[in-house]
Amino acid sequence: MRAFGSLVAIIVVLGVGYWFYATNLKSSSANGSPAEVISSVGAKSDLLSMAQAERVYQASHGSYASLDELYSSGSLTQRKPDREGYTYSSEASAGGFTITASCQTQQGASCPSFSIDQTMQVQQIP
Repeated sequence: MRAFGSLVAIIVVLGVGYWFYATNLKSSSANGSPAEVISSVGAKSDLLSMAQAERVYQASHGSYASLDELYSSGSLTQRKPDREGYTYSSEASAGGFTITASCQTQQGASCPSFSIDQTMQVQQIP
């Protein structure tokens, strides 16, 4: 009888674990095909590395810079090719910067655009 109770407890725990996993998987913000999800995650990662380069540049030069200036100064060591579906642009001022990863959609496809600023928070652009 004791073994039966242990077996029931294990089944209940596994069932709750599966339910939790399944509900979190369905509510994930990753929509689209695997290739689209990979591109959007890659674009977010690119934005973070570009924003970190802005911080390094600002610490050594006292101002923020455009992406071209970051490349020429060596703050960004590798030129990021535009990820599939994304192009990068930046705006810099004395008080901050904004770098944008704009989604270039093809007919019938949609993907989110993102931006990052000096707060280092990646935000989806509506």
